Amino acid sequence: MSKPQAIGIIDSGVGGLTVAREVIRQLPREQIIYFGDNARCPYGSRPADEIRMFTNQMVQFVLQYPVKALVIACNTAAAVVLEEVRSRTAVPVIGVIEPGARAAISASKTGRIGIIGTEMTVRAGAYERVLQRLKPDLYTMGMACPPFVTLVESGRYHTPEARQIVEQVIAPLTHEELDTLILGCTHYPLLAPLIEQAIGSDVTLISSAEETARELSALLSLHQLYADQGQSRVRHQFYTSGDAHLFRQIGEEWMGFEIDVETKSLDTIYQVK
Repeated sequence: MSKPQAIGIIDSGVGGLTVAREVIRQLPREQIIYFGDNARCPYGSRPADEIRMFTNQMVQFVLQYPVKALVIACNTAAAVVLEEVRSRTAVPVIGVIEPGARAAISASKTGRIGIIGTEMTVRAGAYERVLQRLKPDLYTMGMACPPFVTLVESGRYHTPEARQIVEQVIAPLTHEELDTLILGCTHYPLLAPLIEQAIGSDVTLISSAEETARELSALLSLHQLYADQGQSRVRHQFYTSGDAHLFRQIGEEWMGFEIDVETKSLDTIYQVK
């Protein structure tokens, strides 16, 4: 019997768990091998060359396992290096930006779409390019929200402090008459209740997780890579470059089941130029 093959998911930290949870929900027989670079998170304010190096290190780590497809769940990494990773990787690679953009277009009634993300994702204009390519007459407004990733990575996304910060950061968007807001960072769904309160319940929040998992499912079908029907209980593997205890605490709350997490340092293992 051939060795089971897994879905690799990489992210700058715990944010990609929002994608992992949806992949597990839609594809329950598939094994997940997840790496979160929590020790070097956030990526959003880093130079592009640094983001490229860190992402390639995560790719190298995950590909040492029998991975049949790779999801770059970090919007910042996808904005900088997705096509490069695709060009040098033998397995299919998908990002989260195009799926999120398609979901936003489908949800929007007025064509006024906001994007919140890291500084690099917004500066790169990754979502705007995809949105305008798919539907040129859209109005788009991008805004960086630097404090959001730190709130999530530190486990403070339920606190009164988080509520106050989210309200202050989101305030400029409340005057844009948006009907749809893309959560352009996989960390942001963990702040979704606070973001919804700040922006208003009449604005539809879009997380790319559901559409990304759907695209992954289509990709597995196209390449005939689905897990065997008779595969027994799936054991997912989670790795972090940071604090395994904090990762596990956030991960178990978000995923809804117990997870094992192991700390791995990429700095001492891989040197990517």
